[in-house]
Amino acid sequence: MAEVLVYVDHVDGAVRKPTLELLTLARRVGEPVAVALGAGAAETASVLAEHGAVKVLTADAPEFADYLVVPKVDALQAAVEAVSPVAVLVPSSAEGKEVAARLAVRIGSGIITDAVDLEAGEQGPVATQSAFAASFTTKSRVSRGVPVITVKPNSAPVEAAPAAGAVETLPVGFSAQATGTKVLSRTPRESTGRPELTEAAIVVSGGRGVNGAENFAIIEALADSLGAAVGASRAAVDAGWYPHSNQVGQTGKSVSPQLYIASGISGAIQHRAGMQTSKTIVAINKDSEAPIFDLVDYGVVGDLFQVVPQLTDAVNTRKG
Repeated sequence: MAEVLVYVDHVDGAVRKPTLELLTLARRVGEPVAVALGAGAAETASVLAEHGAVKVLTADAPEFADYLVVPKVDALQAAVEAVSPVAVLVPSSAEGKEVAARLAVRIGSGIITDAVDLEAGEQGPVATQSAFAASFTTKSRVSRGVPVITVKPNSAPVEAAPAAGAVETLPVGFSAQATGTKVLSRTPRESTGRPELTEAAIVVSGGRGVNGAENFAIIEALADSLGAAVGASRAAVDAGWYPHSNQVGQTGKSVSPQLYIASGISGAIQHRAGMQTSKTIVAINKDSEAPIFDLVDYGVVGDLFQVVPQLTDAVNTRKG
């Protein structure tokens, strides 16, 4: 059976959820071969094997931590040459998309970004994408070379599928460009205790209607009651009410959770581009003509300062 390379997103051996989702998709078109790089790479093998990886290629070198994305591209290129896969799957993060784009150029192939589904086709893997702010759904395939496909988080379920997970060392020769841009320092992000925005199953977002940084506390309270991540519209971020790292939209982050709750967000096209692929969308807005209501599954016309606290109390009551 044909093999599919899956780039592993991990932190010191702890595999992140989007990688496990990629393994689910990879099994639809071939046998998953995981590529884990950097410190802790070998420690990912047991989790990857549990979720379907027939083989785990590992490489560890200072270059992966000390420099930006080029060493990872070098490693993936080596993996492609060693395995001759039918596709390369990469998590659709900012770094993942840069790695994927550079790899596609290196191997003379095409790239598909932000896929939300993957299926086997007679002429190679077929990816499903949402286009024009999710107004259309497209199916695409790469017609030349090994397809390089980035997949949005929450696009597939995490499914256990025990496989061999044989660990092999991947020999990597680093290119001259690998050491061109060095990482001089790192500052750990302060943890909020909430899920990562792009990986969360539930996202609660606030917009211009929240009317102030201090009022985001009610958005956070609802999010915490649901075990959700907190997002913000561009208007809220530009006003300085919430960090840019939490912005959902065309110039922020794209999310695709099981449940998306938009509070005080009008639904401009910029915001819709970042959340319209959410499975279930709920909007709370006092303007019954707000564009957000055109795409929601459930809409509440009302003052968010009354509705959101009541919703939070109801959730907490049910939990209690």
